[in-house]
Amino acid sequence: MRATTTRRSSAYEKRNFTLRTDTSRLLDRLPRDVNRSRLVDEAIRERLAGLTRARLRKQLEEGYTARAADNLRMVEEWFGLEEEAWETASRASRK
Repeated sequence: MRATTTRRSSAYEKRNFTLRTDTSRLLDRLPRDVNRSRLVDEAIRERLAGLTRARLRKQLEEGYTARAADNLRMVEEWFGLEEEAWETASRASRK
């Protein structure tokens, strides 16, 4: 005879955490039909997504700032060549 076990996977976990008193009072003021667990879950997810976007934005800004001098140097080097190319193309189109 073979024994089988049933595994139940739960999409949720029970957690204990502490809230500031004023935050706890805000939760207490919510109507009873509001799913507080879902509210806390959504708030955490939204906040962490915002932090991730802010971190990415900061990293991009730092990268742009770090490469600004190189980018400017490159533009200055190529500017004369591009001017010449536009002038040549302009003269060719007038003929």
